[in-house]
Amino acid sequence: MLARWFDMDRSTVTRAIGEIRPLLAERGCTVSPGLRLRTLAEVVDHLRASRKAGIVDGTEIRVRRPAAGRKDRDKFVSGKNKQNAVKTMVVTGGDGRVLFCSPTMPGSCADITHARQLGLVKLLADGPAVEILADAGYQGLGAQTGGRVVTPPHRKFKKNAPDWYEQMHERQRKAHSSRRIRVEHGIAHLKNWRAQARHLGRREHVSDIVQAVAGLLSHQQTADLTSAREV
Repeated sequence: MLARWFDMDRSTVTRAIGEIRPLLAERGCTVSPGLRLRTLAEVVDHLRASRKAGIVDGTEIRVRRPAAGRKDRDKFVSGKNKQNAVKTMVVTGGDGRVLFCSPTMPGSCADITHARQLGLVKLLADGPAVEILADAGYQGLGAQTGGRVVTPPHRKFKKNAPDWYEQMHERQRKAHSSRRIRVEHGIAHLKNWRAQARHLGRREHVSDIVQAVAGLLSHQQTADLTSAREV
C-alpha cells in the first residue's frame, strides 16, 4: 500500500522500514519534552528522582510457531496461555504511562526470571530506594531487593483459615491490586497496536517493534499531557 501511495517499488519500502525500525527502538520512552528513558537503569533513577512508585508486569505477544525440527521449538510455548508467544517486561509510572519495554524473551521464560536477566534485582538492591509494585509472578524479589519490590501478601493459612484472617488478606490483596492496575492500562494501550497483539512476521524483529511502539506511545502520551496543561 505504501509503495502504491508513493509510487515506488515494494522492496524499497521494505528496506526503509528495516532501517527505521531499530532507530525507533533506540529512541526510548519520552517522559517529558527533552527527557527520554532508554534503559532500565535510567527508569530506576527517574523514579528515585521523581519520588514516585513504578509498576512492573510481563505481557505476551503471539507469534508464529517455529518450523518443525528446530531444537528450540518448545521454548516459545507459553506455560500460561499454552500458545506460541514471546514475552516482554513493561514498566509504567503510577499513572500508567509507559516508561520502559524490554527486549523480548521466548514465552516459556518466567516473569521473575526475565526480570533477573534484565538486571532489575541488581539495580534495586545496589541502587536507590524506590518502590516497584508487581504481581504474584515476581514474589521472591522483595527479599532480594530489600523490600523495594512489593508483591501481594502471602497466605499464611492454606487450610482452615480463621474468618478474620480471610477478611484481612482480602483487603490487603485488593489494596495492592488497586495500586498496580495502572500497568494493565498501559499494556492495553500497547496492545491497541496490531503488531503487539499478534506478530505474523519474523520473530527476530519483535524486540525492535515492541520498543518502537512503546516509544511512539509514550511520545503521544507526553504530547497529550502537554496539550492538556496548556489548555
